[in-house]
Amino acid sequence: MPELPEVEALKDFLTEHLVGHDIMRVLPVAVSVLKTYDPPPTALEGRTVTGVARHGKFLDLATDGGPHLVTHLARAGWLQWKDRLPDGPPKPGRGPLALRVALETGAGFDLTEAGTTKKLAVYVVQDPGDVPGVARLGPDPLADAFDEAAFAGLLSGERRQIKGALRDQSLIAGIGNAYSDEILWAAKMSPFKLAATLTPDDVHTLYTALRDTLTEAVERSRGVAAGRLKAEKKSGLHVHGRTGETCPVCGDTIREVSFSDSSLQYCPTCQTGGKPLADRRMSRLLK
Repeated sequence: MPELPEVEALKDFLTEHLVGHDIMRVLPVAVSVLKTYDPPPTALEGRTVTGVARHGKFLDLATDGGPHLVTHLARAGWLQWKDRLPDGPPKPGRGPLALRVALETGAGFDLTEAGTTKKLAVYVVQDPGDVPGVARLGPDPLADAFDEAAFAGLLSGERRQIKGALRDQSLIAGIGNAYSDEILWAAKMSPFKLAATLTPDDVHTLYTALRDTLTEAVERSRGVAAGRLKAEKKSGLHVHGRTGETCPVCGDTIREVSFSDSSLQYCPTCQTGGKPLADRRMSRLLK
């Protein structure tokens, strides 16, 4: 799933390639991708893109005096830029193409989604705040106002495990499964640690890890073409998605805890005092 650093890089890429250009056509291929119907996608046609913004994991294309095109790529969605779009309208079918946006130059982009679980979402709205997912977002963790005191305040009333708290978009915007694993590994903190038990030193360590991890990921992604961002993200991850590999700090084997629809990765030596975390799903499979 694209998270804050990748969506930030897409924002920068689209700012360079879209701003000042006219949208000629908006072509939904998978009707299910559209989550709003008034105004219709055709309301964007003939308008000039005036800016591109990021709200958590949402991309927001603003047009001159008109509606916004807001997109959430979800788990398997992606944006594919094309310097020259194919001639003719796309054909509906079982392929990954969900929506196409064409510019007056002949360039444009496709929104695609792999797999059978379709969660890619596109909204055409007068104000990004009209999108429910945007309206409920917590603060952006890279904003200047998001200092250590603000972070401590958010966690002060939390009774959840810290992994879940970091992923809650209404608490902090933009952090998903991958970067929460990376932040906790950098902080040398168990993902199962309860947020309410964090000491001031713990909060300081976690805040530093959060800012450093996200800032480094954004800088690593900056200037990378849209088509290479997925590979760039994977190459920069130390523990997430690396079950069975060696921790780059201590040499221990990276372990995994599986859930019904996701998994987390961690280093026992760095994060849990050498103890493997209970993986109830795997335990049931082994019985």
